[in-house]
Amino acid sequence: MASEGNELNEERSVARLWNEALLTAIRTDYARPTVHARNLFHTSVVMYDAWAAYDDVATTYLLGKNLSGFSCSFDRVSLPTPANKNELRKEAISYAAYRLLSHRFKRLPGVSNPQAAFDRFLTEFGYDPKFISTDYSSGSAAALGNYIAKCMIQFGLQDGANEKYAYVPLAYRPVNPYLAPSIAGNPEVVDPNRWQPLALEQYIDQSGNLLPSGVAEFLGPEWGRVEPFSLNKADAKVFKRKGFEYRVYHDPGVPPMIDLENGGGRSDEYKWNFSLVSIWSSHLDHSDGVMWDISPGAMGNVQTLPKTYDEAQTFYDLMRGGDPGRGRSVNPHTGKPYKPNLVPRGDYGRVLAEFWADGPDSETPPGHWFVILNYVSDHPELVKKFQGKGVELDKLEWDVKAYFALGGAMHDAAISAWGIKGWYDYIRPISALRLMADHGQSSNPGLPHYSPAGMPLMPGFIELVMQDDPLAGENGENINKIKVYAWLGPTKVKDPKQDVAGVGWMLAENWWPYQRPSFVTPPFAGYVSGHSTYSRAAAEVLASFTGDPFFPGGMGEFPARKNEFLVFEKGPSVDVVLQWATYRDASDQCSLSRIWGGIHPPVDDYPGRLIGIKVGNTAFDLAKRYFAGQL
Repeated sequence: MASEGNELNEERSVARLWNEALLTAIRTDYARPTVHARNLFHTSVVMYDAWAAYDDVATTYLLGKNLSGFSCSFDRVSLPTPANKNELRKEAISYAAYRLLSHRFKRLPGVSNPQAAFDRFLTEFGYDPKFISTDYSSGSAAALGNYIAKCMIQFGLQDGANEKYAYVPLAYRPVNPYLAPSIAGNPEVVDPNRWQPLALEQYIDQSGNLLPSGVAEFLGPEWGRVEPFSLNKADAKVFKRKGFEYRVYHDPGVPPMIDLENGGGRSDEYKWNFSLVSIWSSHLDHSDGVMWDISPGAMGNVQTLPKTYDEAQTFYDLMRGGDPGRGRSVNPHTGKPYKPNLVPRGDYGRVLAEFWADGPDSETPPGHWFVILNYVSDHPELVKKFQGKGVELDKLEWDVKAYFALGGAMHDAAISAWGIKGWYDYIRPISALRLMADHGQSSNPGLPHYSPAGMPLMPGFIELVMQDDPLAGENGENINKIKVYAWLGPTKVKDPKQDVAGVGWMLAENWWPYQRPSFVTPPFAGYVSGHSTYSRAAAEVLASFTGDPFFPGGMGEFPARKNEFLVFEKGPSVDVVLQWATYRDASDQCSLSRIWGGIHPPVDDYPGRLIGIKVGNTAFDLAKRYFAGQL
């Protein structure tokens, strides 16, 4: 499903080619999902506006509009109405995308240079990169493209993202000191309910970029202040911390907090959520004999999402893993049953964790859904009718409209999810599990190492270290500590191409998520899951835009080859083909992947999915009004 190369291809529209160029640039930049959701949206806007400027029905988004006090004036009568409309669109789109991307990707890490690719693109289209005029009064499509990009660049410098100063936070500061995962436990934590930054010997983000300091600060804690697409500012809640305002859209409320002294309030919910992450880590063993049918005939088709803790306890299978989805009896496009697809559960969980992490090529989660959209658009069974109705659209109209709708949803998903992350500032599993392990066990006051803030004991998964235990230590120093049955961590992997960490008993104070030791966990708060919010919003848009909740032909799939796909450790042990009947099935799978990956507990996940539904539907409905010329 990965994107093809950027070579000029007559089978693809100019919008598609510039979208591929953007995705390639994202892969060379720092892994910044908020920033790139905005880049994807703003690029989609300039391409859409360059297309809509020559349309008799559709209305533009920024061109000729006043958007939250920013004005981009436009004299439409200056544009000709020629027979070669699409040629002018191609030229305007190219200059608009070229100018915006050249501005946004000026400074990238390492030796990457997307500007050379942007220059080559424009030149191969037959256009001159040195043409910089924005005076479109003569009818110049190139000047119009330059002008549209100029408006977007100026708009972006005052939209609340703080682009001028490299998107750094204005007021946010973490309350907890750094956690060094190479050191056991979490003894320095100040607030057990707040996010904790990590200090690594070497920090490499999920795009492979080295951060010199070994520390990644919170990315986008004030992103709720960014100008949205379809989110209604009147519906946002505004909170204040130390005099600074945090805007929160679709507020899910306070997540469960742990009471270290008495274990009261929602402490049990907190402990259940994070303990589940540890237990699901034990599923990442391809040799444990557990085989799963991962075909759409056995998985997916979730009917309802949980809204409360009680509902979550029945939705997420604590011991076995997974959700209540039981698949579909037949493929509605073929009328035939889906073929079984049996693989080891341990391979499935590991492939999910790596495939959905930031996309298979690190184009970040919002970019990953543009890759999926392009995969859908290329499918031979897709008929490019808007919402599955009416006349078939040409390639260019399909792409600019699809990118505009999906871009708006991804942008709003980032604003909503990161507004919540910044305000609630919620702890990640590695911090919470090590914290609870330091406190002991909370199940039985009559047993050693009891604390109301400890981990709940679960035989076979979370236990006390006994005197004759191999983990007891040479001098018994680990007796009565908490041990967990889990993935043994990257310290067991010297060569990822040859080694597998495996699953076994380990001290809980040393628990690791299924990630590289140079990354460990994303550099921002957990609640709510960005992946869950992005993915469900995208699934809603794709289902609405295509007019069909199912992938073309009733199934989308991605192959992960034996001993080739995994990069955290050797594997998978067999070929694994991920399969989804619907876009929502793919989204639900993405959400679960973050639990198996040790990144999110359920309480981060299901609110994100519910918010994603709202965001995706609202964004699509607004985009549809632009297409119909109603705005």
